[in-house]
Amino acid sequence: METKRQQKISKLIQKELSEIFQREIKTQGGIMITVTKVNVTSDMSYARVYLSVFGPDREAKTNVVKEVNEMGRNIRRMLGERIRFQIRVIPELQFFEDDSLDYIENIDNLLKS
Repeated sequence: METKRQQKISKLIQKELSEIFQREIKTQGGIMITVTKVNVTSDMSYARVYLSVFGPDREAKTNVVKEVNEMGRNIRRMLGERIRFQIRVIPELQFFEDDSLDYIENIDNLLKS
């Protein structure tokens, strides 16, 4: 159960990371990255960021998540520059692929057949 503070921080981080991915991070091959969910730990030291990656093939999506994890320190720095007056400690970012859309599509296909 998340507290109100955790929910506020999660929404703030989600909004700012979305803008960072839209404006600052350049992707190749027509890949679009969307931040779908952010979970912050109770001590606000870690944030699990779920990314939805839209692209041509599955391998490209997996590579994008790996590249984003490698760029984690730079992304955290950019995030810190944006929210430094609203939060004391910028949480460590951990990026994961959000596969809920694939799961929904799979269920939809099963129901149609």
